[in-house]
Amino acid sequence: MRQIPVDTSAALVMVAQPPAVKIKDRRTGEIATDADTGAQMMTVDVLFAANGEAEVLSIAVPAPGITGDLVMGTSVALTGLVARPWENEFNGQKRHGISFRAVAVTSLAKEG
Repeated sequence: MRQIPVDTSAALVMVAQPPAVKIKDRRTGEIATDADTGAQMMTVDVLFAANGEAEVLSIAVPAPGITGDLVMGTSVALTGLVARPWENEFNGQKRHGISFRAVAVTSLAKEG
């Protein structure tokens, strides 16, 4: 699958929704796992602001890659962020989009 690295160096990134378990199949409730490590996958919704525009992105990240207290409004760093174009067909309807995945999401909040 094609992966496109995303440069976050000039972006402001903040938690929009705290981490939640990523569900692979909503019908069965199966939890998504990393194909390489078997780690449970999580999703973190972030506000990604760059170039005068802002958008909420849902980022998939392995659970061990979540560092710090990621509450709404917390500034975070995204390590190894990639965009993955996807396409599928469901009931004769073609669908497509872009999914996002990071190696880690780290809180930038100062402790203490």
